[in-house]
Amino acid sequence: MIFGLFGRGFADTTFDLYRSIVAEARRPVFYLDYAVPDTVTARFDMIVLIMALVLRRFRAEPEPPPGTRVATGVRATDPRELGRQLLDLFFTEMDRSLREMGVGDVAVPKRMKKLASAWNGRFAAYGEALDAEDVTALAAAIARNVHAGLEDRSAAPALAAHVVVIAARLAALPIADVIAGRIDWPDPAPLPSRTPA
Repeated sequence: MIFGLFGRGFADTTFDLYRSIVAEARRPVFYLDYAVPDTVTARFDMIVLIMALVLRRFRAEPEPPPGTRVATGVRATDPRELGRQLLDLFFTEMDRSLREMGVGDVAVPKRMKKLASAWNGRFAAYGEALDAEDVTALAAAIARNVHAGLEDRSAAPALAAHVVVIAARLAALPIADVIAGRIDWPDPAPLPSRTPA
């Protein structure tokens, strides 16, 4: 359930990791060279894309042995629990942003359901493409979501290739570093054809 942690404390590492994800998703090079539109919708999609990679890394960790007690709330250290917190924090922030933009109390739940549906579809599409090592399918998913509404979606394959690099970097990092948000995000190479002269 998306809103299961409302009213509970988040682990400090959840906030640190979320800040790291948002900072990476807002990197100017994505908007200047990779044709990501500088819109509310596209910024949402970039956060979804980066966060999906982190949650995918968390899900790659083995399940704790049966009977293991997992700490929750501000004491949480288990990657799966932190993944749940991270997703809940994301939707908490989306709810707050909608209200700040003036969306009324009656409309917010409907908008949140749409955002949840969008998250589920994107997370599944990105994960399936990465699991199959199908960069073409990944590029198609990126073009369909991140570049939605653009006539020219030719930057999608380059962004997909960079996403593969991020996924590999996350897979190579110790899980403790990922949890703490100590992620050395790989630099996206500027695309020469889109770099201003």
